[in-house]
Amino acid sequence: MIVRPHRSEDYEAVRYIYTEAFRRPENPDSVPPEVPLFEALWEAGDALPEFSFTAQTESGAVGHVTASKATVATDSVVAVGPIGVLPEHQGMGISALMDALLTAADVAHVPLILLLGSPQYYSRFGFRPAEQLGVSPPEAGWGDAFQARPLTAYTSLVARPFQYAPAFSP
Repeated sequence: MIVRPHRSEDYEAVRYIYTEAFRRPENPDSVPPEVPLFEALWEAGDALPEFSFTAQTESGAVGHVTASKATVATDSVVAVGPIGVLPEHQGMGISALMDALLTAADVAHVPLILLLGSPQYYSRFGFRPAEQLGVSPPEAGWGDAFQARPLTAYTSLVARPFQYAPAFSP
């Protein structure tokens, strides 16, 4: 498997990845919310191709991470999500996708990466509750699932309310 920057021709394969990765067994014909979120971010120009990556095997795209524009107060930061891998490849791709995003963002002097997800899972990448860094979530009930990963350019001045790109608000 290789991880490479997102390409525009990945769009349909990525839609398929998110559909399969987030399929609900109790409602297998429904479209998971991650798919329209992915579409809205790219259609609005809020996705960041320089920080979005595709995992690929010889058979094609098997995983993807979408990075998008976000802010903490007036500071530009990066939001992660959706991120997913085809079920038959899970356990092999999220780490490589996340490492690629973190490395690219650090090189570009992004101060902070934020996501909503499992603290037990994402702590392995250096994420911790965002409120520990003075960053408040859009919804108070998110608690420790709203996480931040400071990068080299981070300072404690990057604090206060977090705001996703408009696509995250239906």
